[in-house]
Amino acid sequence: MIEVVIGVDVGTQGARALAVTPAGAVAASAEQKFAPAMRDLPAGWFEQDALDWWRAASACLRQAVGALPPGAQVAGVSVDSTSGTILPVDARGEPLHPALMYNDARSQPYVAEVRQAGRHIEAKLGYAFGASFGLPKMVWLAREKPELMARTSKFIHATDFIVGRLTGDYGVTNFSDALKSGYDLIAQEWPAFIERELGLPLSRLPRVTAPGARIAAVTQRAADETSLPPGTPVFSGATDGTASQIASGAVEPGAWNTSLGTTLVVKGITEQLLIDPLGRIYSHRHPEGWWMPGGASNTGAEWIVREYAGRDLRALDAAAEKRLPTALIRYPLARAGERFPFTQPRATGFITGETGGEDEIDRFAAGLEGTALLERLAYDTLQEIGATVGPRIHTTGGGSKSLVWLKVRASALDRALVRPAVSDTAMGVALLAAAGAWHGSLSAAARAMVRPEIVVEPDQRLKQAYDARYTEFCAALRQRGYLP
Repeated sequence: MIEVVIGVDVGTQGARALAVTPAGAVAASAEQKFAPAMRDLPAGWFEQDALDWWRAASACLRQAVGALPPGAQVAGVSVDSTSGTILPVDARGEPLHPALMYNDARSQPYVAEVRQAGRHIEAKLGYAFGASFGLPKMVWLAREKPELMARTSKFIHATDFIVGRLTGDYGVTNFSDALKSGYDLIAQEWPAFIERELGLPLSRLPRVTAPGARIAAVTQRAADETSLPPGTPVFSGATDGTASQIASGAVEPGAWNTSLGTTLVVKGITEQLLIDPLGRIYSHRHPEGWWMPGGASNTGAEWIVREYAGRDLRALDAAAEKRLPTALIRYPLARAGERFPFTQPRATGFITGETGGEDEIDRFAAGLEGTALLERLAYDTLQEIGATVGPRIHTTGGGSKSLVWLKVRASALDRALVRPAVSDTAMGVALLAAAGAWHGSLSAAARAMVRPEIVVEPDQRLKQAYDARYTEFCAALRQRGYLP
């Protein structure tokens, strides 16, 4: 007989479920896409039907449970979803309005008011409310839809809705989802300004638990819809970004993860809260009392998607490897604006050092190098703020699949890069469930269950070249006014 926990990731396009053993092996998995959205919305508005989330999540659970070996037992379930997404529900947990998604910007006119009211919590936690946050979206719903406000029992997050469907309890959330709704992660309470100055009754906000805490059990109704055994423990989850970090194994102080996808996201663990006076990072709360700071760069692999769409990336990698190190300095930002490791809304990509003899392979190789140099600047910036960065960095995302890029990045960082065997976001919340069901803590669960697939050490020849190139890279950024 085997025992598993199941992590459920409800993303922007669909849902995924991952059943994992105590040793971290994947016993079953399933995924389901959402139905196409049919509504036309004003520019900057993004909505989803919360019932589509449940249809996809329950289908994934049925498939994953059905694929388990006979006699397998499910020790727990946990859920992650998008950060900053808000859904008003009635007393029975039924949605009263389509969910306002994380990237919905309709609340922008209320951001200044929220920032003024919440200025003390901004200073305390080191972030700034924006339209992507949950709290301005709640204010928009309350001000623009007063009849809906009168019927709203709770404002909840996407994660909370799936938990509610599983357990019947729609009034519970977690540290991670609550952050962008204004929750005080230090005092561990909803601050009074939300009701006193913004007019949102605190009674309409969910109670907050630590990720990985046991919160309820699967009801018979949910069991019928998901094939989970009734009574299966449900453990508090997290946002998808936090779950992705957890999946990498970067869960103890000094550990960091770089997720290299369309953008480059750096997240780690510190013992103390980091406050960046320039506001480039913000921190989630770790269930063991530590902090989870992070920053996101607009520079990642988007330049590859734009410039090399449809190309054989393995062939490009192989050709580029022969050109390393290049004589070029490239900042491969694909669109205007950067947010980390520096904030410059007018920043644009550039390439210098061209002599006229370069071809697309040289520029591709220089793009790999430039992304790595920006990643180095990100970690140097974090250390300047006060972070400790260890000798190894965990890495996930599509960019981590390139062995050539891993070598370039490890050499530029002068640190080993560790790619986990399972980097699925659903693995992150499976670890939270495992912490509650088996291991007693998230750090213990990660040590037992996250296994490295590959470790790439710095190439000393490239390291020496990139040390010099890094100085030139930073000088080029300063020349353009991007760095002080």
